[in-house]
Parts: sequence; structure tokens; C-alpha cells
Amino acid sequence: MPSLQSVISCLSDYDPTALPVAQANRIIADVVEPVSGIEQVAIRAALDRVLAEDVVSPLDVPAHDNSAMDGYAFASAALQAASGGEVTLRVIGTALAGEAPGLVPAAGEAVRIMTGAVMPAGCDTVIPQEFTQRVAQGTGETAGEAAGETVRFAADAVRAGDNRRLRGEDLARGKPALRQGRVLNPADLGLLASLGIAEVKVRRRLRVAFFSTGDELRSIGEPLDAGCVYDSNRYTLHGMLRRLHVDLIDMGVVRDDPAALEAALRSACENADAVITSGGVSVGEADYTKQIMAELGDVTFWKIAMRPGRPMAFGRIASNGHQALLFGLPGNPVAVMVTFYHFVRAALHRMMGADIAPPPLMRVRSAQAIRKKPGRTEYQRGILARGADGQWEVRITGQQGSGVLRSMSEANCFIVLAHEQGGVAAGDPVEVMLFEGLL
Repeated sequence: MPSLQSVISCLSDYDPTALPVAQANRIIADVVEPVSGIEQVAIRAALDRVLAEDVVSPLDVPAHDNSAMDGYAFASAALQAASGGEVTLRVIGTALAGEAPGLVPAAGEAVRIMTGAVMPAGCDTVIPQEFTQRVAQGTGETAGEAAGETVRFAADAVRAGDNRRLRGEDLARGKPALRQGRVLNPADLGLLASLGIAEVKVRRRLRVAFFSTGDELRSIGEPLDAGCVYDSNRYTLHGMLRRLHVDLIDMGVVRDDPAALEAALRSACENADAVITSGGVSVGEADYTKQIMAELGDVTFWKIAMRPGRPMAFGRIASNGHQALLFGLPGNPVAVMVTFYHFVRAALHRMMGADIAPPPLMRVRSAQAIRKKPGRTEYQRGILARGADGQWEVRITGQQGSGVLRSMSEANCFIVLAHEQGGVAAGDPVEVMLFEGLL
């Protein structure tokens, strides 16, 4: 694996005291590699797991040309031979789904066919039954499924080849059905079942350890002494990590003590693939936090040109022959969530071997003026809704301080203000990142 310092040394404009968001993400992506370890699981147990290898289809889907409609199958030559713009065909029988084909209609004949039934030999077109009129041969009267039934329909009601699903149209034998790196969803499980595949190879689950630091933090259920607060960061981290379907190691709150911090980092490193901490990496924090992190491995400390979430530590730590990636996040609750979503989430996906595109941005109008200085990326918490004219617009939730966790709870999107962007006037277009699918 490439070392952090070797990656950084290749950057001519690297400045850890004012690092752009895009450059921080590039550095992380260059350092992070997928974990090893593959296991074979039943498809019922494969939901939300990462596929470790391509799944190649062992058969054609569908296995035969078949009907996409309930109707009548016939040879399209009858359309060209139609007299007076109308086609009349004698029905010789019925083809049902799941039955072996046996009917072979001649010119001027058709087969009543059900959806999914194999197309009879010589037939290439299906006319839906609602476009036909059934008549008793020789009488012109409407009839049921009587012997000698004929069907009549307008020649322009269907085109040659309509309503026929071709063999291998959905998936051809020998072609990849699903690619490695895919996070398997319910439809994928159905697809695998349709191919007769009972088990698939998936990457092992990622193990992530996390803890909060600070003497002022208390866990839920403990009394609050003067100057103390309940630790919310572990609960937001727990929720965000659960959405990634990783194995979690919650190590609680670690007090501001060098020995305790080193013991926690070593234990986390020896039992997890990634370690996430909150607090202890800001300017003015205890120097031993950074010192211990640096002593345990290849770690750098950044002041990222963003708001909220400026301080961050990143690198790789080692203990007793084990290695783990380290993400040292700031202590403020909103800053923890913002840095997780814009740095850690993508890195963990990469470690999982998951091929997942970044969340898309939606361009909408701003319902209000937003102040911003060029030179940093801002993630304002916003509420996206329809305006009075029916168009999408976004407004900020109010107070945007990095300690105001309520702003994340009330919001349904990030308003993403780019690094070089300045202030926004009411009515200007802005980009938003929806929380749906993210949080």
C-alpha cells in the first residue's frame, strides 16, 4: 500500500494548513485500498454485501423467444397480405406459459398465447387480445373459445416483431449479470435467483472501531457534572456507520490521558480495519493526542478549507503487527457529521471494495441570500421544498454553527457552496446534496 507521505510528496501545491476539500479527497483515495478477505454466502444473506467477483450468467434470459402480452401469435407476413387493411386468422390452439411448444401455425393461422409463453415456431409477432375481435368462422358473430374460432384485427394495430421478447434479450449466456464491487440490493437477489444461482462470493464485512475523546463527555445514563455534556458524536457515528453495513466496535469515551488514548488506539488498531475518533485534533487541543497518533504510524494533521469541519487527522496506525486507517474528526457534532459524509464515507466504501458513485448534486434556486467568502467549501444545512410557483428552492435551517446539531436534524440537504464561490443572492442557483440515501 502506498504510504501517506509518498502520496503527499507528489503534490507541488500541498498546504496542510489550508487544504482544499478536493485535494484532501484525492489524497485519501490514493492511500486507501480494499481489504482482503472473501466469503461465499447464500443469496438470502447477501443483501447489502459487496460482490467480490463478476457473476456470469449461466443461461439466456429469457431462455426462449416468448410473448410479452396475452394475445395471438402469428407470422408477420400476414400483415403484408392483409386485404382491405384487416387481418383475419384462424386460431388453432392456445400456448400457455410453462408448457412446451407444440403448435405450428401455417399461413393464415394464429395461436392464442399467454404472457411468458414460448413463441410457436414460425411466429414473430403478437397482437394484444384487446385489439382483436373474435368471431365464429363463417358466421361473423362474436364467439368464445369455440372450435374453428377466428380473430380479426386492423393491420395497422401492430408492427412486425411487436410484443415478442427475444431469447437472451435481458441477459445473454456467458455475459456478466452483475459486476464486482456492486452492493447487492433486493432486485439483484431476484436476478441471481432467476439465474439459478444460490450462492455468491462477497467481500468480508469491514470492521470499524470508533470512540470519543474528552474529560467533559458523559455517556447516556451518567449524571452531568458542572461543565459536562452528553456525548452525541458516538450516536451519530453509530447511525452513519450502520447505514454502511459494517461491523462496529463502539469503544465509548476515552478520557484526556496519554496512556488511555494510546491504549484505546492500539486496541482499535488491533481489532479493526478503520478507526474513527472525534475530538482532540483541533488547534489548542492537548498536544499528546497528535503526538501519540503520529508515534503509532503515518499520520498527517490537516486544517481543511471547509466549513464546518476544518481540523482533521488522517493516516495509518500500527500496533503489534496490525494496521488500520485512522480518521481523526473534530469534536463539534455537526463537524463530525460533515467530515464523515464528505471524507470518511467514500474512503470506507473504497475499503469495502464497493463501486459507488458520489452523491449527485441538484441545482435549485436559493430562497435567500447566503454570505460566503471564496477560498473554502461550505456545507450549509438546508431545507429543500417547492416554492409558491412550484419550482424547487432551498433555504438554510437558521443558525449554522458547528455545534448546532439541531440544524442537521431539521435539514433535508446540504447546500454545497464551492471553494471558489462567493456569496449568494436570493434567487441565485445553488447546488444541493440530498440527505435521502445519504443519512
